[in-house]
Amino acid sequence: MDGLKVLLVEDHTMVRLGLSLVFENCEGIDLIGEADNGKKGVELALKLNPDVVLMDIGLPEMDGIQATALIKKSNPNIKVLIFTSRESEDDVFDSLSSGADGYIMKGANEEQMISAIKAVAEGTAWLDPAIARLVLSNVKKQSAVSVNDNNSTVSKNAKNTYGLTDREIEVLALIVEGCNNSEIAKKLVITLSTAKAHVHSILQKLYVTNRTQATIQAVKEGLV
Repeated sequence: MDGLKVLLVEDHTMVRLGLSLVFENCEGIDLIGEADNGKKGVELALKLNPDVVLMDIGLPEMDGIQATALIKKSNPNIKVLIFTSRESEDDVFDSLSSGADGYIMKGANEEQMISAIKAVAEGTAWLDPAIARLVLSNVKKQSAVSVNDNNSTVSKNAKNTYGLTDREIEVLALIVEGCNNSEIAKKLVITLSTAKAHVHSILQKLYVTNRTQATIQAVKEGLV
């Protein structure tokens, strides 16, 4: 077994069966366990130490958002990809706030699913296109413009209160675009280790734990 280790947490038997067949025929991904409720999902994640947990939200005993938070708190190195049919703002933002590394809809095709799993395993933020539109739409509504006391418009774009350097702002912009560390290094003509160091520093300064949360924070605060 030398592929990415994936744990599937999903309460619908037919969905689990379908995905197990997909992974069985997919080179580079090994399904190492399945759970049909959130509590069992947490237990298996901490026992099996998968690279990626594919997590539904609507689960019995413990929902996927709570399960994600517990897994990330116990082992931040485990990546969690939310896999659900839910696309409400509350579910999306609660999931990302819980530490999820990505969010993909159940309507995604096999190729998109595999790409999402591999992306979050590599540390790249992944948002389903439908979810990305929702997030950006929400962000635009919140941060486009505000009205001051004199009824004139004031741009909310702006202050870098996180102490990010100019280079870190450049790296952050590439993170928002979905670039991984290798792509960042190539685009900015820096070494891979330097790119990794910048990403690590950015996450610390933004008080976030992964690239997805950094992306949300960057756009919301008008940093890029």
